Amino acid sequence: MKSRNANLPSDCRAVSEILSRVGDKWSVLVVKLLGDGSMRFNELRHRIGGISQKMLTTTLRGLERDGFVTRTVTPTIPPRVDYELTELGCDLLVPVKALANWALRNEPNVQKARERFDRTAARDGGPSAQAGPTRPVRIAAQ
Repeated sequence: MKSRNANLPSDCRAVSEILSRVGDKWSVLVVKLLGDGSMRFNELRHRIGGISQKMLTTTLRGLERDGFVTRTVTPTIPPRVDYELTELGCDLLVPVKALANWALRNEPNVQKARERFDRTAARDGGPSAQAGPTRPVRIAAQ
């Protein structure tokens, strides 16, 4: 399968590919939770909440493939499977925690900005932020 980023400069492609893995909400949550230590699949699923079994499996496999998570199977009946961060995953934990903390701290500010934007868009008769980037730009007269 050909990468969608094949025509990008190498630095941009590298950043894009890494961020596509670690930038999605499920990966951020998994990495943040595994920062507390090794966890079993069902414990992760329970602590995340709202994630399907399939999505958690996909997320963990991707993180394992990229070297952020290890999967250890203990041959018991039933088998015990534990996930934990690798050294690379622990390194990733630093910016992930910083971003998560920033998001929690600034969520009220972002919400206020959205409400202000939507009020202005509604007052001006333009589309709201929900309509996407096609919103007309107003240019002030000089």
